[in-house]
Amino acid sequence: MAFTDTIPDNCPPRTHAAKRVSILEAATDVFCREGYAGANIDMIAAEAGVSRQTVYNHHGDKEKLFIAVVRALTERTNAGIFATLARFPDQPQDLESDLTEFAVRLNRNCICNSDGKHLRKLIEMEGQRYPELFAGWREEGPGKTWTALAARFARLAHAGHLELDNPDIAARQFLGLINAELDVSMALGDKIDEHRARSAASNAVRTFLRAFGRH
Repeated sequence: MAFTDTIPDNCPPRTHAAKRVSILEAATDVFCREGYAGANIDMIAAEAGVSRQTVYNHHGDKEKLFIAVVRALTERTNAGIFATLARFPDQPQDLESDLTEFAVRLNRNCICNSDGKHLRKLIEMEGQRYPELFAGWREEGPGKTWTALAARFARLAHAGHLELDNPDIAARQFLGLINAELDVSMALGDKIDEHRARSAASNAVRTFLRAFGRH
């Protein structure tokens, strides 16, 4: 007997869009758990509660599904980053304090949340072995966010708050610093509480301003 999508009797049939979301969520979990080589369409279909043919109908083969997962994670992460950038302190009252609050929000909303953790894990696990699967992420992820953050720092420098030779480098170093104390813990799956996130952000901003602040 052919496998069909299983739906409890008391639940209405899932829509096309709902099945697509379920498949992407299941694929994210399976790829993060098993790796690209260890995952297969049958595992993902079982976890999503659909038939393997439904997975193929929505996303094609495993490679296309993996790329779709990376794209979805990148899009949601970017949305969080740009929403957070909208509250960047362009006219700071206290530069160190305002940048620290921005760094806390950036970590909480974009880097330490589930999408950021999943994306980071996939890149760490598979980026070196399958770089072609992350071509879209390189262009749409850091390529856009570094540029957007660099523009904010350039405006702060123009207003006399920072001394920058290269805003792009400053943006990359800022992002590196706010993650520096959290990288290992996030890689091990530890929960980052508010106190630790704020302490890491504060240390990062102080270091950043020693390099780029007006002295």
